[in-house]
Amino acid sequence: MPNDASPSVRRAGRVHLRGQPVGVVIEYEATPDGRFCFQYDAVYLAAADAQAISLTFPLRPEPYFTSHLHGYFAGLLTEGRFAVSQCRQLKIDEADLFGRVLATCHTDTIGAVTVTAIDDLEGLQP
Repeated sequence: MPNDASPSVRRAGRVHLRGQPVGVVIEYEATPDGRFCFQYDAVYLAAADAQAISLTFPLRPEPYFTSHLHGYFAGLLTEGRFAVSQCRQLKIDEADLFGRVLATCHTDTIGAVTVTAIDDLEGLQP
């Protein structure tokens, strides 16, 4: 992160590709660079068989910052009546896309990418 101030991490998830950890997606309280960040793990990037999780996230060591949840991760979510039902059952606000990703994208997602919630947020800085 280009700024010296350490933003406060609100929530985070470990991103997996075919079960292998490849990076983290982080929600910050607020930063000048953006509220959300995705970054590949250095160990994963060094692997000879490393693959990008999508065309919108080519392999690179620098983090991807945006002011809203990256469309790729929002695209993993259910829609319509299934989303309404899922949110009611899990007691999640439908508008909380990142909360929905963390609660539902750990299994049975479209494609090979899953996201598991990270409980210990200590030391999570890109």
